[in-house]
Amino acid sequence: MKALILAAGQGTRLRPLTDDRPKCLVELAGKSLLERQAKVLRRSGVHDLTVVSGYRSDQIAARGFATCVNPRYALTNMVATLFTAANLMVDGQDLLICYGDIVYEQRVLSSLLAVDAPVTVMIDRQWLRYWRLRLDDPLTDAETLKLGPAGRLLELGKKPRDYSEIEGQYMGLIKIRADHVAKFKQVYASMDRAAMYDGKDFDNMYMTSFIQYLIDHAWDVRVAETDNGWLEVDSVSDLERYEAMAVNGSLATFYNLMESA
Repeated sequence: MKALILAAGQGTRLRPLTDDRPKCLVELAGKSLLERQAKVLRRSGVHDLTVVSGYRSDQIAARGFATCVNPRYALTNMVATLFTAANLMVDGQDLLICYGDIVYEQRVLSSLLAVDAPVTVMIDRQWLRYWRLRLDDPLTDAETLKLGPAGRLLELGKKPRDYSEIEGQYMGLIKIRADHVAKFKQVYASMDRAAMYDGKDFDNMYMTSFIQYLIDHAWDVRVAETDNGWLEVDSVSDLERYEAMAVNGSLATFYNLMESA
C-alpha cells in the first residue's frame, strides 16, 4: 500500500507556529502531527509513505521523509496537490490519501483498511461531540454527508440546512482500492479544466468536490465509520485547547495521545 500525506499548504491560521515550518510539523503534546500519523501508519504495515509538500518542504525532508513537491502550492488546493504525485500512484496497489493536519488512533485506520470498496472515505459518526468542543455553532462549519444502503456515500461537502443532513463528517482519510487506482487518475485527467466545482476553479477545488464528482459519475464510494478517535489541528486555538485537555486528561475522549506517542 502506498500512502500520500498531503501537506503542501502554508497553515496561515497556525501562525506564528508555521512561520518557519509546515503545518504538519507543528507539535501536539511534544510530537509533530506528521510523526504521530506516520507512526500509526507504520504500525498498520504501511511503510511506503510520501509527503506531498510545498511550503517549507525542506523541513519535512530534513526529518527523513520522502517528499514530492507541489511547486504551485500557493496557487492550488488539496486535489491539485494530490495529483502532483500522480506518478507515485501505482496501478494495482492500494492507495491511501491522508491529510497532513490530522492525527488518529490505530482503530480509526484499521476501520478504513478493513472496508473493501473501490473508494472508501473515513467519517466520524460522533462528529457533533467533537465540533462542539471547537465551535459555538457547529452547523456553521459542518458539511452535509448523506448515506445510502450498505454504507454507500451519496453526498458530502455541501452547506447543510439543518443537522438532519449530516450523518457524519469527512475526516481527511481516503483509500483507493488497487484495481481502481488507474481509473482514479484517469478521472482527474479527463475533468474539464474550465469548469467550476462547488464554486471553485479546477486548481482550487475541494477534495469533497472531487469525491462528489466520482459519486456523480457512478463510482461506488463507501464509508468507514468511527466514533471520534481523531483530531484536526487547523488553528492556534485548536492546538491550545488540545494541549490544555491533554494536561487534564480529558483529551482521551477524542484521541488517545498515548497510543501513538
